[in-house]
Amino acid sequence: MCIRDSSFPFCHLRRAATPPRMEHHVYFWMKEGRDNPSDRSRFEAGMSKLMESKTLDSGCWGQPAATEERPVTDHSWDYALSFKFATMEDHDSYQSNDPHHREVVEEFKDWWERVLVMDVG
Repeated sequence: MCIRDSSFPFCHLRRAATPPRMEHHVYFWMKEGRDNPSDRSRFEAGMSKLMESKTLDSGCWGQPAATEERPVTDHSWDYALSFKFATMEDHDSYQSNDPHHREVVEEFKDWWERVLVMDVG
């Protein structure tokens, strides 16, 4: 089951709850000038398209949560996604063969200033 609320509205669960073996977290810092409603809407549509990837077990994307500023928190990024894959092979297929992934990377690769990927296995 995927819980949707105002603080975590863009989530997706495809399969029955089984412990995923791989989590893929990506943080995006957008280039200056891309902070307008039209560009944000277009980028968000791309993020939503990624949720249709067939090898994805579950996932969500969003913007920094309105958590308290502390020395250990980082709210500097613009968007992030968190995907879970049942197997490393599913992740590898997503990276190399997924048409949604290729399309989003190609369309938006010039839009971000920085991307940080953190994978957990």
